[in-house]
Amino acid sequence: MKTYLLLLLPIVLLSCNVKPEPLTMGKDACYTCKMTLVDAKFGAEVVTKKGKVYKFDDLNCMINFINSAYEPEENISFRLVSDYAQPGKLLDATQTFYSKSNQIKSPMIGNVAAFEKKKDLEKFNTEWHGIILTWGELVTQFK
Repeated sequence: MKTYLLLLLPIVLLSCNVKPEPLTMGKDACYTCKMTLVDAKFGAEVVTKKGKVYKFDDLNCMINFINSAYEPEENISFRLVSDYAQPGKLLDATQTFYSKSNQIKSPMIGNVAAFEKKKDLEKFNTEWHGIILTWGELVTQFK
């Protein structure tokens, strides 16, 4: 019996490893609006502490999901957004720079782009004349 339990222990420990998944354009669907993800510059993802992954085609969809409290805040391990300057690269949403502008054409008209580097944000924002936001300000914008 002890041998059986020792063999199961590594399986149990490995199955508890919570991590993000890559967004697959043209295959994954947005949890909120059900549209297929098509633009790697705007994808987003929420991962729970139990490993459930919710994918989104637009920050608007992800923030509406978070604000709905469908998954309580304390259950969320990761809030991730795609880097506009490096499409497909997922960033910690709480540590990212944002621009909101009508010049940004995101899938669900969230009109927000996320950036890992402030210099990339500033480069694009010169053209867009957008409002620069933090994560907290962004979440409040979509309430």
